[in-house]
Amino acid sequence: MISVIIIDDHPLVLNGFEFILKNTSTIVLRGSFSSAKDAFEFLTTEAVDVVLMDINMPEMNGIDATEIIKKKYPDTQVIAISNLNEGSIASRMLKAGALGYLLKNVSTDELIEGIEAVMRGEQVLSKEMSFILTNKQDDIPTVSQREREVLTLMAQGHTTAKIGEQMFISPLTVESHRRNLLQKFGVTNSASLIHKATEMKFI
Repeated sequence: MISVIIIDDHPLVLNGFEFILKNTSTIVLRGSFSSAKDAFEFLTTEAVDVVLMDINMPEMNGIDATEIIKKKYPDTQVIAISNLNEGSIASRMLKAGALGYLLKNVSTDELIEGIEAVMRGEQVLSKEMSFILTNKQDDIPTVSQREREVLTLMAQGHTTAKIGEQMFISPLTVESHRRNLLQKFGVTNSASLIHKATEMKFI
């Protein structure tokens, strides 16, 4: 039996996947959670084989949650279950450690086969995502932790001086991070930077 938990903040989605998994002879559903935080508490005492992970969630997105799970529980496999068919987001999810990326319109058979496949160590992608990832042109920028902090504070509307105060760095250093981020994301101004970084789930 393959033990599975679901993390998704949409009750209808949870109910749908619960119904599918509870009626599958090879899978045992161990729990459903509306936030990554609740799932983390469960995982501190219970081991599971597979996590079905939404990406757009309050408090913490699925990419960051996947990184934490794979760091703490490397034997637990993660499959993204998402409405987002963006190649950049899927790439980040796979880079974070997910072994699968399935869209939420996945069929019952595809879902079950996907869960069984990741248990064999195989990568699983929806046909649409496989095509998108194979043909995508844009690379995922590598962003340091400090750059990500600057991004987050910029998105909150803080000035260069205020960001410097909060991060205990000089305004010149903040501007250096900002210039690096503009270059990495291939944009020319802060508004475009925040928009693109938000789309790619960096903030």
